[in-house]
Amino acid sequence: MILQITNGRVEFAGEVLFEHADFTIKNKRDKIALIGRNGSGKTTLLKVISGEQKMTQHENDAPCVFAKTGNPSIGYLRQISFSDETLTLDEEIRKVFARIIRMKERLDELVVKMEGAGDFDAEHEALISEYTTLQETFQDLGGYYYEKEYDTVLTKFGFTEADKHKKLNEFSGGQRTKLAFMKLLLSKPEVLLLDEPTNHLDINAIEWLEGYLKSYPYALVVVSHDRMFLDRIVDTVYEIEHHTITRYSGNYTDFVRQKRERYEKQLKDYNAQQAEIKRLSDLAEKMKHHPTKVSMAHSKEKAIEHMDKIEAPDAADTRVFHSSMQPLHVPGKDILFVRDLTIGYAADKPLCTVSFSVKRGERLGILGGNGLGKSTLLKTLTEAVTPLSGSFKYGVNVEVGYFDQQMAQYSSEKTVLNDFWDAYPKLMQQDVRSALGAFLFTQEEVFKTVNMLSGGEKVRLALAKIFQSRPNLLILDEPTNHMDMLSKEALEEMLRKYTGTVIFVSHDRYFISKIATSVLEILPGEAKLYPFGYADYLEKTGLEVMSTNAGAPVQAVSGSGSFGPRGRSAGFMGHNESTAAARRHDIMSTNEKTQSAQAESGAEPTKAQLSYQAGKELSRLQKRLEKIEKDLEQVETDLQAKKDELLDPAYASDYVHLKELQDAIDDDEAQILNLMEEYEQVDNAIAELTS
Repeated sequence: MILQITNGRVEFAGEVLFEHADFTIKNKRDKIALIGRNGSGKTTLLKVISGEQKMTQHENDAPCVFAKTGNPSIGYLRQISFSDETLTLDEEIRKVFARIIRMKERLDELVVKMEGAGDFDAEHEALISEYTTLQETFQDLGGYYYEKEYDTVLTKFGFTEADKHKKLNEFSGGQRTKLAFMKLLLSKPEVLLLDEPTNHLDINAIEWLEGYLKSYPYALVVVSHDRMFLDRIVDTVYEIEHHTITRYSGNYTDFVRQKRERYEKQLKDYNAQQAEIKRLSDLAEKMKHHPTKVSMAHSKEKAIEHMDKIEAPDAADTRVFHSSMQPLHVPGKDILFVRDLTIGYAADKPLCTVSFSVKRGERLGILGGNGLGKSTLLKTLTEAVTPLSGSFKYGVNVEVGYFDQQMAQYSSEKTVLNDFWDAYPKLMQQDVRSALGAFLFTQEEVFKTVNMLSGGEKVRLALAKIFQSRPNLLILDEPTNHMDMLSKEALEEMLRKYTGTVIFVSHDRYFISKIATSVLEILPGEAKLYPFGYADYLEKTGLEVMSTNAGAPVQAVSGSGSFGPRGRSAGFMGHNESTAAARRHDIMSTNEKTQSAQAESGAEPTKAQLSYQAGKELSRLQKRLEKIEKDLEQVETDLQAKKDELLDPAYASDYVHLKELQDAIDDDEAQILNLMEEYEQVDNAIAELTS
């Protein structure tokens, strides 16, 4: 046992986050996930483990116990701060290796002394003994390969050799987060605590981090809402729900299955016991009216009293925020013009030059590596940063609502109620409470101070304030970073229904694929626009990505199921979305190809020819629609059969088969989604031809 919490309880601002909690790091290399809804206490539990947060002892309860074997080093990335911003990256990172460097210097000294000492005398023996002991420790600490590991981590996190000599204050917020993260990893604590480690990483860094953490030589406790990330790393899951902590063996997929099985078993047992209680109660009631059977009636009542009562299982917490917000004013058709806009913080170090335009109703997703200028572009468009050159101009009647990713770190001693009310002082209290309630700040929760909120709760509060103004252009910088999966889906649904325009930055490939109608990729010094959305982006960059990564997945995406997130394989989604894009292109361009051929021949199509072409195209589309309907019916039948098999007790302990089944279910659900999207496109094309 490395570390153990017994009967743990934490109360925060008068609210119990969890109680009667047991948590254990059993083995040196345990890989543990902490999951739960925003505000459930995941980060608080990390702080308890790190010693930053004390548990709350209840006077009528058994004592809370926090025990450790020995004194293991615990590493926790609390905040992004450096004591001296004028140091270079290399100077800051090398602080981690101070002990190794001192040992190396001492080993070199010992070599010199041994060469000067007499053979086989007491001094020589003492030097050899010290050298041998020190060398073993040096080797255990990675002294012979720390330079190589340093360079590998530096490269994988997107930094270059030249970056080693840049001062810390020259890096972007995302880069500084990664530098602090690098220091933590390279320090190799015996218990590594990570809170949403993938938030500020691009997809290549995430994939490398998965491999690094999987082989990390010590214990890991990670908070993350990325199912694929957890599936590849962890062997134990602790879930915080309804103020309790429950342990599950296995990765995230195993957790989802086990939770469902536990819920179904407890519900079955509860219903069976309730039926037995009713049977015994009915018998006792009948026997009471017969003098000779009164004693039997009492025995039935006694039997009920002595039962170990089974509680009805708590349903999963599926509450999500919601808003039907629509723009207060309708702008012109042209929302934004950007022409040769060079962004950055110094004229001699420009980040990128971009040109693009945005029309009303479009949703532009911006992606790219850290430090290339994504957030800087948004800050420039909101006039928080002055452009180095070029220009941008908003259209008529455009009203901007801006979400900055730093809002998750917003600090205030105001209550949630007053913080929102100060932004909209003319609202009545009932209207304020109603607006906050839509974002899950209900009853006593509105009297929490902002500083008491989790990162995800602060994001919800910021969105509530932005949405209340009902802008017609939303500019969002990493809005999903601190959200749990259900909250991400809620935001996706809101943005899909929003009739205004959206410009957003995100590293969440699934979120981009669901929201973006066009994609702007920020590259070193330039940007490329993909006007037909994420499928278009994948189609035009997929071959290059696959060839340079030797078959590595193009993307990683996830969604949610009955009890939590679910995933789809990267290759599957890339293939289906590319296929869907090709079909969309085929649907849209059939008439264009025909007209082009006629134009080349110099012949003007007759009315009869146009009518024939339209009829032929309509027939083709109708046949395709029928085929999609049949495919949907077949996939849905297959899906139900797999779900039934998943519940078959015969496979209850066959984890390999259950994992394969779950993957097949995920693929079927992904295929249904793509077929539904294609159905809608074909149906719209038919409607256009028949209108």
